[in-house]
Amino acid sequence: MRICIIAEGCYPYVVGGVSSWIHSLIQSFPGQEFVILAIAANRSLRGKYMYELPENVTEVHELYLNDCDWGSKKRHKSRMKRKEYRALRGLMLGQRVEWEVLFDLFQKGSYSLNALLMGEDFLNAVKECYQLHYSQIVFSDFLWMMRSIYLPLFFTLKMKTPKADLYHCVSTGYAGVLGSMAKYFHGGRLLISEHGIYTREREEELIKAKWVQGLYKNIWIEQFRKMSKLAYDRADLVTSLYEHARELQLELGCPEEKTMVTPNGITVDLFENIPGKQEEDEGKINLGAVLRVAPIKDVKTMIQAFGFAKERVPALKLWIMGPWEEEEEYARECFELVESMGLEDVVFTGRINVRDYYGRMDMTILTSISEGQPLTILESFAAHKPVIATDVGNCRGLVLGENDDFGDAGIITHIMNVEEIARAIVSMARNEPLRLQMGENGYRRLQAGYRIEYMRDTYRKIYMDFAGSMWLVWEEEDPRYDEGGEVENDPGWAEDEIVIEPGWADEGIRADTGIRK
Repeated sequence: MRICIIAEGCYPYVVGGVSSWIHSLIQSFPGQEFVILAIAANRSLRGKYMYELPENVTEVHELYLNDCDWGSKKRHKSRMKRKEYRALRGLMLGQRVEWEVLFDLFQKGSYSLNALLMGEDFLNAVKECYQLHYSQIVFSDFLWMMRSIYLPLFFTLKMKTPKADLYHCVSTGYAGVLGSMAKYFHGGRLLISEHGIYTREREEELIKAKWVQGLYKNIWIEQFRKMSKLAYDRADLVTSLYEHARELQLELGCPEEKTMVTPNGITVDLFENIPGKQEEDEGKINLGAVLRVAPIKDVKTMIQAFGFAKERVPALKLWIMGPWEEEEEYARECFELVESMGLEDVVFTGRINVRDYYGRMDMTILTSISEGQPLTILESFAAHKPVIATDVGNCRGLVLGENDDFGDAGIITHIMNVEEIARAIVSMARNEPLRLQMGENGYRRLQAGYRIEYMRDTYRKIYMDFAGSMWLVWEEEDPRYDEGGEVENDPGWAEDEIVIEPGWADEGIRADTGIRK
C-alpha cells in the first residue's frame, strides 16, 4: 500500500512532538511505502530535514505557503467562467463552498496566482464580501488582507499531489485541503489524525497575535474553519488523541460516525535502566523541562515561576532541555530574562538525548499555552518522574487520570500563572515521598494505556481496513521481529531525538481496538 503522509509545519523539518510521532509511525510499518508531502513556510526550509528518512519513504514533495513566486506577472486576459466565479465568491462569503470547482480551477486552469489575485474577478468577489459584511473598514486595507489570506490557500490548491492509496493528514488546515483534493483527483481514502485541534490552535494564536487586529482576526479564524470543515467532510476517518478533543471535533462540524480516539504511545523500554543522579547533582533538586524553546511553550513564565520557587527552596535547579535555534529571538529573550533576574542554576542544554537526563530529574515541568497529548509527559512517566503541567490539551487527563484509580501523577496549574506554578514547584520540591509516589502513579498509568505497542496495533488495524482486499506486508515479515511479534531494537522513537511535544473504521474496528468512541 502506498501511503502519503501530509504534514504541516512539522515533519521532517522540526524535531519532536508530531514529527517524532510521524517518524515512529513510518518506522512501525517497514513493509509499506510512504510518500511525504511536507508543508513549510517558505523555500528557506527546502531539503533541511532534521530526520534521516526511513528506507520505506520513497518520495518527498514540498509546498511553501509563503512562497515568493506568484507565477507570471502578466495579466491573464480571460475571465473566470460563471461557475468558477460563483465558487470563489462562495468561498469568501462562507456560503456553500463548491470545492470541486475550485480544485479543477487551480489544477486544470492556466491562471497564475499573480493574475488571479491582481485580477478583476478576485477584486469583484472581494468587493461583494466587503459591501455585505465589512464596509465599516478601509477597503484598500481589506483588499490586501484578503490577498494575504487567500495566497497560501491558492498555493495549496495549485500543488500537484502524488497518487497514493491512502492520504494520511496529520492535521486539518492546509494539510486537510491537500488531502481532500488528492482524494478528489486520485481516489484512495482519506485519514485525518489530529494531535491538537487545528482550528482551535489557530484561534488561540490569532487572538494573541499583534500582526493582525480587529475584524481581521475573525476573518482569518473563519478561513481556518472552512478548511477544517472540508477535511472533516471528505475524510473517511478522523482520529483524536483523547475524548475531549473528539468532542471539539464534533463542535466544529465533524460527523460523529467518523470519529475515533487513538491515544499516543511511547517505547517504554527505552527508559529502562537510564542513568540516575550524577556527582554534580548532589544537593540539588532537579526540575526538568523537555521542550522546544518557543513562545507556545511559555518558557518565560516557567523561568519566572522557578525564580520565585528558588527563593524558597535554594536547592532547586532548572534544566531546559531542547533546541532553541528555531525561535532564536524568543530564546534570546529567555536567556536575557534569566540574566536580568540574576538566577543561578538555570541550564539550557540545547538538543540532547533525553534518556541521558530524565533519570537525573526529580520532577519535570511543562508550562505550555497549548498542547495536544504531550509525549514529554509520557516520557516522564516512563522514567518514573512526576509532572507539573498547565491545564491545556490532555495534560489534566494524563496527570490526574481519566476513569482510572492510579492516583495523581503530578500537579496541574492554570496557564501563565506564575504564582500558582511556583507554589506547585515548591510543594513538590519539599516532599520527596510525594514525588516518588506520583512518579509511580504515572508509570502505572503509562503502562496501562500509552505504550507504543497499543498505538501501533491501532494503526495496523486502521491501515488494514483501509487497504481492503489489497495484499499487505506487515511487520511480522520484518527480520527485526522475533517469533512473538515483538521488535528487537524497537524502531520507535529515534534515540537521538528530543521528544517534545505532538469511513474506513466501522463499529467492529472500534470494538477490536478497544478505543472508546
